[in-house]
Amino acid sequence: MKALIYHGPGKQSLDDHAKPVIIAPTDAIVKISKTTICGTDLHIMKGDVPTCTPGRILGHEGVGVIETVGAGVSAFKPGDHVLISCISACGRCAYCRKSMYSHCTTGGWILGNSIDGTQAEFVRIPYADNSLYHIPAGADEEALVMLSDILPTGFECGVLNGRVQPGSVVAIVGGGPIGLAALLTAQFYAPAEIIMVDLDDNRLEIAKRFGATATVNSGDGKAVETIMGMTAGRGVDTAIEAVGIPATFELCERIVAPDGVIANIGVHGTKVDLHLEHLWDRNVTITTRLVDTVSTPMLLNVLRANKIDPKRLITHHFELDQIIEAYDTFGHAAKSHALKVIITA
Repeated sequence: MKALIYHGPGKQSLDDHAKPVIIAPTDAIVKISKTTICGTDLHIMKGDVPTCTPGRILGHEGVGVIETVGAGVSAFKPGDHVLISCISACGRCAYCRKSMYSHCTTGGWILGNSIDGTQAEFVRIPYADNSLYHIPAGADEEALVMLSDILPTGFECGVLNGRVQPGSVVAIVGGGPIGLAALLTAQFYAPAEIIMVDLDDNRLEIAKRFGATATVNSGDGKAVETIMGMTAGRGVDTAIEAVGIPATFELCERIVAPDGVIANIGVHGTKVDLHLEHLWDRNVTITTRLVDTVSTPMLLNVLRANKIDPKRLITHHFELDQIIEAYDTFGHAAKSHALKVIITA
């Protein structure tokens, strides 16, 4: 089969690779029909994720059709149309029993990280019964790809961890795909204001169309003053960090209101300064999290009811043999105006 192989920081290629086979009785082999590229994949390419070693097939999102299943798989059979979760969960360990599937002792975020992933023609899915979802007939595959990772991540790590409430003021720092996913799902809770912060005017304009009540271009270095002015000097109830660099996290520290929450989504590859000299007396909560995908069934229902349209996040389409071009397009989003790309295998 063809697969996108990571060869170390800054190095990747589309190569011939052996098809995956059943290793454990709980495995399923899925023929990929649609996949995508995640910001986390770009962090891997930068060398920020040491658990992903050279030789790995990247990717942790996608939809497809089951080709074969192990003897221990009971909920799925060959021919089933399935959504692949970015998180693999055994369902039995202490973390899974607490619904912290991202910390499953033998699973978690392993696809495209510590085991081969979905940017290929076929993928092996461990713990298939807990890590796949049936797709209803007639469902839009491209919309469903957004439910593999980006929507549950924005919702769980940003909105739920950020304790977004009706009438609250929310700032999302980072208008890329994950920030926009947080923007779409934050509206489930009717906050009074959602302020999107980014350096890219195109993404800020998209954020307005997606429901942001205000936007701030932080390129002038005055984002803190602007946001404090917009909130009468109080700050925001929830500051969602959706980039993963020191400057954006420190911006969240400076704009959060007393009794507010800083909800980190970004993948951080370098240290960030925690300014307790400013925060020690402000009753601020800081949350970190890897998506657990506990919200995926709910999001499937919301999508099925046409209450959210994740296809709005998709800007570009490629075939698998164009995946290097897709990475270049996605990695230069300021120039290409890319949000999410769909790759057809």
